[in-house]
Amino acid sequence: MVYSSSSIRAFGSLLCRISNGVYLKPHHSCTLRSVFLLSWNFSSSSWYSSSDIKVLPLELQSSNSVRKIWTSSPLCMGRRSCKIAGRKTAQDLKKAKLYSKIGKEIVSAVKKGGPSPISNTALAALIEKVKELDIPKDIVDRNVKRASEKGQEAFIEKIYEVYGYGGVGIIIEVLTDKVNRSVAAVREVVKDNGGKMADPGSIMFKFQRARVANVKVTDVDRDQLLTIALDAGAEDIIEPSMDEYDTEADSSESRVYKVVSSAENYPVILSKLQEEGIKFKPDNGSELLPTTPIEVDDEAMELNKELMSKLLELDDVDAVYTDQKY
Repeated sequence: MVYSSSSIRAFGSLLCRISNGVYLKPHHSCTLRSVFLLSWNFSSSSWYSSSDIKVLPLELQSSNSVRKIWTSSPLCMGRRSCKIAGRKTAQDLKKAKLYSKIGKEIVSAVKKGGPSPISNTALAALIEKVKELDIPKDIVDRNVKRASEKGQEAFIEKIYEVYGYGGVGIIIEVLTDKVNRSVAAVREVVKDNGGKMADPGSIMFKFQRARVANVKVTDVDRDQLLTIALDAGAEDIIEPSMDEYDTEADSSESRVYKVVSSAENYPVILSKLQEEGIKFKPDNGSELLPTTPIEVDDEAMELNKELMSKLLELDDVDAVYTDQKY
């Protein structure tokens, strides 16, 4: 169907009000010198998405040419580049969470035993942990000082359990100086992202708490690590999954083998890895590992990832674990 110029101008004015991300000039500010056909193109090649952002082209057709006006610019040049950017953000967030948790533990230790590591064994142990994890020394100094500030309370550890999409279980570890604030924030995020708060113990039994040494896939031969770790008494070696869009170059900084051990045997594992010249990164006390990972479809997986991402954005949340299989 062919529309007149006046119809086109009227429709252009309407688009000016409803378009998302594009400003179209009112019809009185330009002159259309030819007759166009207007259509929305919904082909898979012209439809992009990134999180909640949709990119949709408006196609203007004339007898001589076709012009597309995008309602928003694609954020990434492809799914693989989006994943790389997302992985970098996740790594930065993980580091920030580690620093935050150590800081809160230092405040609590100083509150209970004083600022001197000589008389405060808990603080001395934390300082040693800071050295092992290669955390900047100013994290210790800043939080020792913070503990003496007026009104600063000791931090309390809380655990919340959540049902995600597809029957997935989620465990949230919180270290907070305001319990009411933390539980309200967690409940709000869970509700807004389609999860459901669970009763204490209804999900935790699906996990085991273990000590973990993380070894980059690029720092060791897989078979060599299996032999060394299992001979030293490791309970399991968890191999990283490979996404179809990942490459070896992408994975050098993010993909790790998890050497799982009991708390009693953990020092032996670390000593053996060090003896064999294998670089590793120790855990921050312990990790929760699912006993039976659950497979879900792609949609549920992405929704659960979004829920966990939002939870990790909360200041009081230190760690989030799930039994979702990747």
